[in-house]
Amino acid sequence: MSEPQIYPLLPLRGMMIFPYMIINFDVGRARSLAAVETANRNDKKIFLTAQRDENTQSPEMRDLYEMGTVAEIKQVMRLPNGGARVVVEGLGKARLLQLNHEADFDLVAVQPEHDMGVNDSQELTALVRAVVHKFEEWVKLSKQLPAEALISVAITDDLPRMADVISGHLNLRLDQKQELLSTLDLRQRLGLLFNHLQREIEIQSIEQEIESKFRARVEKVQKEFYLREKIKAIHEELGDDISRDGENQKLKDRLAAGDYPEAVKEAVEKEIQHLAGMSVYSQEAAVARTYVEWLLDLPWNVSTEDNDSLKQAAEILDRDHYGLEKVKERILDYLAVRKLTKDSGESDARRAPILCLVGPPGVGKTSLASSIARATGRNFVRAALGGVHDEAELRGHRRTYVGALPGRIIEGIKKAGTKNPVFLLDEVDKLNSDFRGNPAAALLEILDPVQSEFFTDHYIGLPFDLSEVLWIVTANNGAEIPRALRDRLEIVELSSYTAAEKEEIAKGFLVSRARKATGLKAKDVAIGLPVIRRLINEYTREAGVRELERTLTRLCRKVAREIVENEDSRGKTIRLKASELEKYLERPRYGRTRADHKAKVGVVTGMAWTSVGGDILPTEVAVLPGKGQLILTGQLGDVMKESARAGLSYIRSRSKALKLPDEFYEKNDIHIHLPEGAIPKDGPSAGITMATAMISALTGRKVRGDVAMTGEITLRGRVLAIGGLKEKVLAAHREGMKTIILPKENEKDIADIPEAVRKDLEFVPVETMDEVLRHVWEV
Repeated sequence: MSEPQIYPLLPLRGMMIFPYMIINFDVGRARSLAAVETANRNDKKIFLTAQRDENTQSPEMRDLYEMGTVAEIKQVMRLPNGGARVVVEGLGKARLLQLNHEADFDLVAVQPEHDMGVNDSQELTALVRAVVHKFEEWVKLSKQLPAEALISVAITDDLPRMADVISGHLNLRLDQKQELLSTLDLRQRLGLLFNHLQREIEIQSIEQEIESKFRARVEKVQKEFYLREKIKAIHEELGDDISRDGENQKLKDRLAAGDYPEAVKEAVEKEIQHLAGMSVYSQEAAVARTYVEWLLDLPWNVSTEDNDSLKQAAEILDRDHYGLEKVKERILDYLAVRKLTKDSGESDARRAPILCLVGPPGVGKTSLASSIARATGRNFVRAALGGVHDEAELRGHRRTYVGALPGRIIEGIKKAGTKNPVFLLDEVDKLNSDFRGNPAAALLEILDPVQSEFFTDHYIGLPFDLSEVLWIVTANNGAEIPRALRDRLEIVELSSYTAAEKEEIAKGFLVSRARKATGLKAKDVAIGLPVIRRLINEYTREAGVRELERTLTRLCRKVAREIVENEDSRGKTIRLKASELEKYLERPRYGRTRADHKAKVGVVTGMAWTSVGGDILPTEVAVLPGKGQLILTGQLGDVMKESARAGLSYIRSRSKALKLPDEFYEKNDIHIHLPEGAIPKDGPSAGITMATAMISALTGRKVRGDVAMTGEITLRGRVLAIGGLKEKVLAAHREGMKTIILPKENEKDIADIPEAVRKDLEFVPVETMDEVLRHVWEV
C-alpha cells in the first residue's frame, strides 16, 4: 500500500470528477479559491471530492464523501465577479483520511486507491464486451457524443480507465456516480455500469417514442391548416362569406356594440384577423381568444355617477360605523371638494386623494372602505396584498408566458365593471420583495395621479386610465410602508376602541349580526350590557372588535343548540346573565387586570404601543450583591437596552441627591426584567419606567400601584416625547390605572383621548425625572 499524500482540498457542490476526465467549473468560495491558487503555485495537484449537502458552506469530514479524485490543474482563469474558472484533469482515486483547517484553505491527507480484480478471466471479458456493447447502443440513441469517444472506449486495453470514461459520460445522479467511484472491485463496477446503461437506453427509447408521436401530431395540425386554407380559398372563389360564422363574429358583434377607444378597437380587430387564419383547436387560437375577451370585458369608458349628497353620505357612514369621526370628516371633505371642482369644470376634479387607513386589526379599516363606496355611489373592489412578492402580481405577466393573465389591478377593474370604483389595497405594509421584483415600486406608478392615467398592464399591453379610481390603502403599521410609497398617501390613523365604544358597537352592530349568523331572532335571546362588559373585559383583549364578534357568535351558537335540544325553551326568551357565562363559554381568558395595584419596591407599570394596540409594561428590578453588572432580561431590543443604561448613568450622576452610597454600582448587580419574555420588546419610551424602578429598588421606597408612565430619558434626566399615547392610555385605563405620567411635549395629545377615559384619569405632564419621582412614591 502506498504512503498517504497531502493535497489542498477543493470540495465540489452538486458534481464530481472521475479519473481521466477533463472538465472545467467555476470556483467562488474564498477557501476554495485559496486552495486552487496554492496548488497551482506548487505541483498543480489538488484533491476533489463532493459534498453530501451542497448548501454547506464550510464542510467538515462528515460533510464530504470519503472517496474522491486527485486531479491536476490545467488552467485557471479569473472571472469579473472575483471567482475563477478552473480546468482540471482527473489522475486517480484516493480515500480521504484526515482534514486540517489551515488559515486560508483546507489540507487533506489521502490514501491513493487502485482497482481490484483486474485479470484475463472469461467472465470479465464477457462483462467488458456487454458494457461496451450497451455503451455503443446508448451513444447511438442519445446522439450526444462524437464517434471519437466511442472509438477510444472500444480500443483501450486499460479496463479501469474504460470504466471511468464511460462513467463520466453518463448522466447519473451524484449518489450514483459516487457509488461507481467508490466501488474498487472492477467486476462490481462493470455490473453497476451495465445496469445504469440499460436504464438509460430504456429512457432514451421512451423519449424517442414521445418525440415521434409529437412530430406526427404537429404534421397533422399542419395538414389540417393547409386543408382549411384550401377550403377558405374555395369559398372565396365561390363568393361565400364565411367570416361571419363562428366565434369570431361574436367577438366582432361585441366590439361593434361596445364603447371602446380606438387603440382597443385596432388591437381587437388585428387579433380577430389572426384568429381567422388559425385552427379553432390550436393552443395559439385559445390564447388569442382569451386576450380579445379580456380587452372586450374591461370597462374602458364605463363609469358611475358620484353621490353628491353629503347628508346621505354621512347617514350611510354613521349607520355602518360607530365613532371614527376624523375618517368620516375626511371622506365628506373629499365629496364636498369633488362637487365644487366638478361644478366649476376644473380638470383635476377626477384626481381623487389616496387615503391610507392605518390602525390595529379589527378596528374597521376594510369595512370602512366598503361603506365609502356605498356613500359615494361607486362600485367596490378589494385586492389583498399581504404576502405578495412578485411585481407581476400587480402588473400582470407578458403574453409570451404560458398561462399569462392580467395583474390584480386590471382584474379588479374588470370585476368592478367600471373605471372609477373604490379600490381597496389591503395590508400594503405586508408587501414583500425578492428577485422577481418589488411590488411596492409598482404601486408608485399605480397610485401616482399623473402616471396612473397611462397605466399599462403587461398582459393587456394598452394604457388603461386609472386616474378616476378612488384608492384606499390599509395597513396595520404605517412605519412598515416604504417611504416613497408613503409620500403618495394621505395617512388617516384609526386608533384602538375604548371599552365604552366597544359596548356601543356590540349593542348596535355585533349582537344583531351574531344572532343572524346563528339563525336566532331578537325574541330568542337577550344579551344585556353586563354580559357585553364581561365579554370585553374577561374574554377579549384587543384593539378592535373582531374577537368580540367571534365570541358573541360562539355564545349565540351555544344558545341555538340549547333551544334545539330543549323543546321547552322554544318560544321563550333566554336572558343571559354575566355571572352564568361559564355555562356557555369556557373560563375567562383574562383576569380583570394584569397590573399589581399594590405599592411595591422595584415594581413600576410602564406603557407600550404595539401594532395591535396598546398594552401595559410591568417592569421589575432587583438589586443583588455583585460587581456592578446591569442584567437585562425579557427579550429586550437594542434601543430599550440603551435606555436602561442611560437611566443607570442618570442615577449614578444623581446618587447624592437620591441619598445613595457613592459606590453603590460597584458592589451591586442590578437586574431589570420585563415579564412575558417570549414577546420581543423595543423602543425608548420605557426609559423613565426603568429608571424609576431602579431608583425604587436602590432606595427601598415603594412605588404607587395605580401609576403608569411613559417617556424617553436622557443622561441629564430630561423626559422626551413618545408616540402612540392614545393607545397606551387606553391600555392603562383598561388595566385600572388612575394616574398617567407622560412627557410635557405630549400634553397636546391628551385631547385625542376620549372624554370618557380622560375623566377617570389624572394626567401628569413632566419634563424631568425629578418631577416623575415627586408623583410616584407611596405616601
